[in-house]
Amino acid sequence: MTPAKREAFFAKLATADPAPKTELVWSTPFELLIAVILSAQATDKSVNLATARLYAVARTPEAMLTLGLAGLKSHIRTIGLYNAKAENIIATSRMLIERHGGEVPRDRASLEALAGVGRKTANVVLNCVFGEPMIAVDTHIFRVANRTGLAPGANVTAVETKLLKVVPAGYRLHAHHWLILLGRYTCKARRPECWRCLLSEECAFRPKSAAPAAQ
Repeated sequence: MTPAKREAFFAKLATADPAPKTELVWSTPFELLIAVILSAQATDKSVNLATARLYAVARTPEAMLTLGLAGLKSHIRTIGLYNAKAENIIATSRMLIERHGGEVPRDRASLEALAGVGRKTANVVLNCVFGEPMIAVDTHIFRVANRTGLAPGANVTAVETKLLKVVPAGYRLHAHHWLILLGRYTCKARRPECWRCLLSEECAFRPKSAAPAAQ
């Protein structure tokens, strides 16, 4: 994809959705951190259903420790891998209290030192909470970056590195959300819905899929 096409690509996304946001429901940095930990191999919808119940009783690291491992598991057992995630959340809550005064840290190294927090989770927190122009490459962004020709790469690290180089600076803050939403609702894994995509002119994917025949 040429620089001119990349500019047009993101200009169209910005026009269609000027202020995109994560579909995870949160009101504090801690709530977002926990929601992102829970979202690994789970849908945002399923996480939101679980956290609506969880945050009614535990919205802070201190409250999470008071709830305890068994109590936490009872609230998130509908989420995949909930046993391991519960252990990580309890450990992370304890680490936040002991190392950061109960606050979510702003630097990557401190975030990635927390239990259950990898580079992708840290990027989401840095972007959504602290307004850093990070791009957390998940399966949707990896697919979109490769399929469209925006930033091809063999793995998520390569794609992230390339995206940070090629996404025009003025669009970098929101690029993460635009690309996730594009992959989730239009540029789908099994069959991209090219016939209704506003980016078909810029996208390198061939052949474009056609609308299903009317029944």
